[in-house]
Amino acid sequence: MKNLRIKAARAGLDMSQQDLAEKCNVSRQTISAIEKGDYNPTINLCIAICKALDKTLDELFWEQ
Repeated sequence: MKNLRIKAARAGLDMSQQDLAEKCNVSRQTISAIEKGDYNPTINLCIAICKALDKTLDELFWEQ
């Protein structure tokens, strides 16, 4: 399942995939795969993404 919420939050901060990847200590390809729904991040990576984007886990990862 695509994660458009990460992409939207990232775009709202004018942050590239590379910028987010650097803040989370992962590759740009990892961020791309998460956004495309091809990779399920670990909880630690989810938390790092949330901190980098100033969002909660619920805002970015909770399926409604």
